Amino acid sequence: MTDEYKAALAKVPAVTLLFWIIKILATTFGETAGDAVSMSWLGETTSDAPTSFWQGGYLIGTAIFLSLLAVMVFLQIRAKRFNPWLYWTTIIASTTAGTTMADFATRSIGIGYPGGSILLLALVLLSLFVWYRALGTISVNSVHEQKAELYYWLTITFSQTLGTALGDWIADGPLGYLGSAVVFGGLLAIIALVYYRSAINHAALFWAAFILTRPLGAVVGDFLDKPLSKGGLELSRVGASLVLGLAIATLIALFRQQAASSSTTEAG
Repeated sequence: MTDEYKAALAKVPAVTLLFWIIKILATTFGETAGDAVSMSWLGETTSDAPTSFWQGGYLIGTAIFLSLLAVMVFLQIRAKRFNPWLYWTTIIASTTAGTTMADFATRSIGIGYPGGSILLLALVLLSLFVWYRALGTISVNSVHEQKAELYYWLTITFSQTLGTALGDWIADGPLGYLGSAVVFGGLLAIIALVYYRSAINHAALFWAAFILTRPLGAVVGDFLDKPLSKGGLELSRVGASLVLGLAIATLIALFRQQAASSSTTEAG
């Protein structure tokens, strides 16, 4: 199968600087939008918070966003070629679902941030291992087959959920939101340097960076909408989400994105 033919079939974007900018904006949007639904709209953190486990905002929010994610993944897999609007809408669905799922696991079920982070890291690694065993690669340039697409979106969903739990865990400590953002941003910069200056497997580095963008977005999102008393700016969750959504839409509309191919993405 030629690179041109793979590019025609690929339904994910080439990994460029624009990809990472939109990804970070999308993860931040997922944090503010997920919180807007589960905490504000469904009242999880308000004085009227439901006392029944089955009526909890995190559980209902998870059901809403997982349903949306299932629909978007179905449409993404059914699509004949790469569509940036469809792809990034699916990413946003995964990151909002990740926000509510992580909050549900760490707070409603009560396994806590460390337990949630360890569990979700294990699920990410397991999905990558199964993907590699099944197809012999975890590279983005393999995402032109239906089976690879399923592994891709499963891994992404686990990584988005992991990132929320990990970001909340670190930000809840002495670093706070801004300190945590510096840490995660610094780790991403190190991965970028290693990517261009070493022979370490690029597929592994891609997934490490992909995972780290989620806690970065989580702590930035929390910084925007959390109360001043907790170190946040206490901005409107809905307002912040609208601004982030507009920024994402503007970038998609203004800049053309190419589909991934073996000549434009990482190997391995």
